[in-house]
Amino acid sequence: MSPLTRRQWLKVAAVAPVALVVSVGSSPPLAGAAPSGDDVQAVVDKALGFLKTAQKEDGNFLASAQAEPGLTALVAAALVRAGVPADNPVVAKAIKYLESKVQKDGGVYEKGMSNYMTCLAIVAFKEMNADKKYDKVIAAAAKYVKGLQYNEGLTDKDANFGGAGYDKPGGKGGPDMSNTHFMVEALLAAGVSKDDPVIRNALTYISRSQNLESEFNKQPFAAKASAADKGGFVYNMSAQNDPKSDKATPEGGLRSEGGMTYAGLKSFLYAGVGKKDDRVVAAVDWIRRNYTVSENPGMKEKDSGIFYYYHTFAKAMDALGEDQFEDAKKVKHDWRQELFDELKGKQKANGSWMGSRAFLENEPSLATAFAVLALSYTKKK
Repeated sequence: MSPLTRRQWLKVAAVAPVALVVSVGSSPPLAGAAPSGDDVQAVVDKALGFLKTAQKEDGNFLASAQAEPGLTALVAAALVRAGVPADNPVVAKAIKYLESKVQKDGGVYEKGMSNYMTCLAIVAFKEMNADKKYDKVIAAAAKYVKGLQYNEGLTDKDANFGGAGYDKPGGKGGPDMSNTHFMVEALLAAGVSKDDPVIRNALTYISRSQNLESEFNKQPFAAKASAADKGGFVYNMSAQNDPKSDKATPEGGLRSEGGMTYAGLKSFLYAGVGKKDDRVVAAVDWIRRNYTVSENPGMKEKDSGIFYYYHTFAKAMDALGEDQFEDAKKVKHDWRQELFDELKGKQKANGSWMGSRAFLENEPSLATAFAVLALSYTKKK
């Protein structure tokens, strides 16, 4: 067997730091080099080939009220961010389809989940807005989304205050961490000020979704957080009122989840919360203890929502700005290279990705959209 080249050795160091630590004692692993634009583009081009075959004639990717037009928005935003030109036929057809779903009230939806769908559409239109063509569409959609926040008739003492759900307040399910982080990201992308009351109120809800008892969070579950869960985020704090919830912990608290923790950290950083803030410090500490690109930590089924996890992981790590991220064991990770290698290894021969039924990731177009979006953050800066 020929000796490893330096490039091969660096790749090994990036994807197998634990093995290297074992083999060389206490020496830290060699720093890897984040993938080049060409490396990423080759994987994205394969994904584009799959998405071209998956796209319907009218531009959508899954003609279902449960997934559209949000899925098409997610695909379009991911492709453009990853370097696919806006005039590429797949992207152009997708955006034309999105345009057809803009409603008179400013929302971008079809039959339901209007907050979730509109938030994804805002981000897609923003990616396509270099010529300011969608300024009015984005502004109207942002106004619509603002009206979907849980605040009317509530005081800031109410647990639901500031949150967002799939649809209008009062609808099925109530607010949750996932929809609230999508709202924050979409409104900031639309140009809404970080000091806008809607953003500040959303941070109130997000702070209460963290397993951290503090001046910002007096929720009972936070006071019962185990040492392992401290600092992480939960999907829906209302689960604390359900003794049969599978999110409950033996201590009486709620389990922290990887996808939600990166979503919470991303929201704090995007909205201007400082890195020395106790909430940010606690979230980063949880991530240091649970750093991985091989599973969605905190989930009972480790592959549950894995591609959703990858996209919040990538956005949060990019915002944090630690290219060599040190975990709790003092091992440094070139997270961009590690994430790239993991996604490349999971890509199927036809260019797609597919996960478990959880989060609907058994639908290849959805898993592929999240994967491409995550890949767009792995390029060298």
